[in-house]
Order: sequence, then structure tokens, then C-alpha cells
Amino acid sequence: MSDTKEIKVPDIGDFTDVPVIEVLVSEGDEINAEDPIITLESEKATIEVPSPEAGKVVKLLVKEDDTVSMGTPMMELEVSESAGSKKDSEDTADEKESEQEADEQEAPKDSKTEQSESTDQSADQADDSNDDAGPKPPPVPEEVPTERSGKLAHASPAVRKFARKLGVDVAQVKGSGRKGRITKEDVEKHVKTAMQSGDTVVKSGFDVPPFPAVDFTEFGDIETQALSRIQKISGKYLHRNWVRIPHVTQYDEADITELEEFRQENKQDAKDMGFNLTPLAFMVKALAKALKKFPKFNSSLDINGENLIYKKYFHIGIAVDTPDGLVVPVIRDCDKKEVFEIAKEMAEISERARDGKLSPDDMKGGCMSISSLGGIGGTAFTPIINAPEVAILGISRSQMKPHWNGEEFEPRLMLPLSLSYDHRVIDGADAARFIVYLSDILSDMKKMLL
Repeated sequence: MSDTKEIKVPDIGDFTDVPVIEVLVSEGDEINAEDPIITLESEKATIEVPSPEAGKVVKLLVKEDDTVSMGTPMMELEVSESAGSKKDSEDTADEKESEQEADEQEAPKDSKTEQSESTDQSADQADDSNDDAGPKPPPVPEEVPTERSGKLAHASPAVRKFARKLGVDVAQVKGSGRKGRITKEDVEKHVKTAMQSGDTVVKSGFDVPPFPAVDFTEFGDIETQALSRIQKISGKYLHRNWVRIPHVTQYDEADITELEEFRQENKQDAKDMGFNLTPLAFMVKALAKALKKFPKFNSSLDINGENLIYKKYFHIGIAVDTPDGLVVPVIRDCDKKEVFEIAKEMAEISERARDGKLSPDDMKGGCMSISSLGGIGGTAFTPIINAPEVAILGISRSQMKPHWNGEEFEPRLMLPLSLSYDHRVIDGADAARFIVYLSDILSDMKKMLL
């Protein structure tokens, strides 16, 4: 016998209204347990939602561009009765465990608990009275996990709420319950361990007062406009990168007089092939060469901040201004491509970015990014590093300036460069050498082509 079940979106953490970017099955498909059904694009990653059991897809209840949350129906699945009974029993057990955990949080303390707390307080008072007896050794903390497993945390809504109140990321808590389920005691143990070790895993931000709530209508007419989805996502990451990475910015200028002459001589050929030969294409090629010379700039810190991961590939991110906000698609293997190839690929990927047609893969794997404001103006700025990269190059508008050649002043086209770097990885001397080397490449076309 078979039974038709409605399959819903499982626990996906604290995310709500997550866009569906791909539906991976069709009506009539036979699927196995754990086969992916849909792909979601959350604020942090792309998530494939698997089927909890095997069966035949009877009806799809979601489509691309829909938004879903925990509990949203995804499809109707025809499953065998035996498989369904087994799954129902597991789900029932999980629900009972979640309810039990919630009840435990709300239940009043029993006399045994109160007696234990009283004993703890007496012990604390005894410790205070013995302070003069000499310093006591600090407790030996257990190791606090800081690396995510890559899997969604298995915790009930009540435990998640409890963890949020304490400022704990449940993805970093080791569960001791059935199937690794995280309990309230696991969260408390995690907090205790973090406090004993002096770790900063448990935190809620800087100890500063919040922004005041202002009623702007008191001062005149206003108009409220919602941030775009890209602005909401990028804003969080920019804030995280700014407060968690010790930024330092090194400034320099590159003489691009010959480079611009070469570009002008060849830009018509590029137009005949259907794209513009922009100065940025030369910057990408030069940056790839500089990354080869200075491999530390082509690295990333591991999740624990204890090791450097050196990359043997050279993918450059390009910040693109779109109507919905800033995105950073990646040009891959820039060291293996000619300037014309890079310019053509940049034109294509920038057009897709402005049309909102970039895929998640288009924005992954960058080694270092370039933010160019040369087409708008300005003399210098401080670009924010795009973690997990360790540096970013900012480019401002080039200007004609007088340059002393040893005998006289001559006009030269100078390009302002702003190099922000992660001071945990890169020293100031290394940054200065890097930007000087990059300036030399841009100043001499032969060095770029060699």
C-alpha cells in the first residue's frame, strides 16, 4: 500500500521568507530519501533541502522565485506504508522531545534544584571567606568549538529561543541528545565553557548604546523606501567585515600614461568584437600578476584564525554597481587570460549583474576584489575587505599631473590606488611593496605582458 504525504520545509535555522532559486525534481519523479528537492538562497549560503523519505512526486507545491520558511509545503509525495510508518514514529519522538524541552524551560524549580543552588551559594561564600588564603588556580576550560560543521543545527524552537537570549550561535553548540539534538543543558554548558576560557564565541556585539528611535515626521514630510534584498544582505556582511577585520589602507599612484595610449589605440578593435576595452581589464591582469609575486595576498585565514590557506588559482572579484545594490562577480583564472579576453568576460558578467541574472557560483571563489570608482570621481577611499579575502584594491579617477623627469616637468596620467588589507595577515611593509610593484606593472606595459 502507499500513502500520499505533504512534505514541508524542515528546520532551516532562523531564516524566513528564503527565496527558492531552483526546483530539482518534477512531478512523476521517483526519488530516494535525502535526494535534494529545492535549492534556497539564504543570506549566508545556498541550501539544498532534501526529501525526508523515498517515494514518487505527486504534486509540486513550490516554484522558482517563491519564498519559503520552516513548515512551508514543498510537495506531495507518494510513499510506501512501511516507510511512512517508520518516519511518523521518528517525527513523533522528535516532537515529544521538543515539547519536553520546552516544558523543562517553563517548569518551576523543584526542591532538589533549589537545594543544589543553595549549596552552590554556600560554596561561593566559603570561597569568598578563603580569599586571603592565597590565589586559587583558574578552572581548566573545555575546548570551545568555533568551526561550523556545515550542517543545520538540530535544536527545538524553544532551545533556539533560549540560545538567542544568551547570544549563542547554536551552530557552534555540540548536542548531546538523540541524533545530536541540542538541549538547554548543552547551551548552558557551552556558555560556561566559553566564559571559563575567556573565548568570545558568546557575544552580542559591542557594548555601546543602541541608536535612538527617532520620529522623523516631527520635522517634516518623509518617504519610507525599503532596502533591496541585495542591500540587506551586503549590509550585514560589510558591517561584519568592517568590525571583525583590522583594516589598514595603503595609498599610491600609478603612471598609466602609456597604458592609456595603448588602450586608445586598440579600443576600436574591441568595439568591433562587441565589447569595450576598459582600463579595469588592465587592472585585473596586473593584479593577477601581483598576486603571483606576493602569494600572501592570495591567501585566506582558516575558520580558527590559526592557519593561512594559500591559493594556487587567481580569481578576481569585480564590484558592479546595479540598480538593486552592489554585487561582486568573479573573473576566473585571470593569470591565464589576455586583456581582451578579460575585457569581454567583464562586459558579459557586468550585464548579467545589472539584469539580476547572476548565479551564486558567479560570486564565489574570489581571491581578491577590485572596487573601481574611476568612472564617477574622487581621489581616494577606503574599500572594505570582502572576507574571506585578505585585501581589496580601490581605484579612483585618473588625473593629469606634472611629473619631474630630472630635467623638466611633463604631464603624466596618474591613477590613484587604495589598497586595504587585513593587518592580521599582512604587514605594512608587505603592503607597501605590493602596491609599488602593482604601480610599476601598470606604468610599464611590457611588464604586464611578460
